[in-house]
Amino acid sequence: MKIIIKTKNIEFTKALQDFVEEKIGGLKKFIITLKEEPIYGKTLAEAIIEVEKETEHHKKGKIFKAMAKISLKGRNLIAQARSEDIKSAIVKLKDELQQEIKKYKLKKKDVRIRKQRKIKEEDA
Repeated sequence: MKIIIKTKNIEFTKALQDFVEEKIGGLKKFIITLKEEPIYGKTLAEAIIEVEKETEHHKKGKIFKAMAKISLKGRNLIAQARSEDIKSAIVKLKDELQQEIKKYKLKKKDVRIRKQRKIKEEDA
């Protein structure tokens, strides 16, 4: 899985990059189990992660926002999270993405099962 990290209103550091790659890269095991064949020369999934500090206009304190878009075959999974700490926003984002991937996998499995049932009913 290819991970692209973008930042806004905060400094992009190696520590931030490592943390995002550690957390979001852990979702790779869920995506690989989708059993979709990668197209030669292309990655199976591409994750675009945006981490930003929201403007302080009409807000008290620092609020961080993390957004992610994962492009899979036939669908784009989008998630976002907000928190007062940048690391907790990224962890919340990872949890939300994990739920989205599980839903996507379940729908793919259900479609396959429905097709098999239909074929079985037609044979009977």
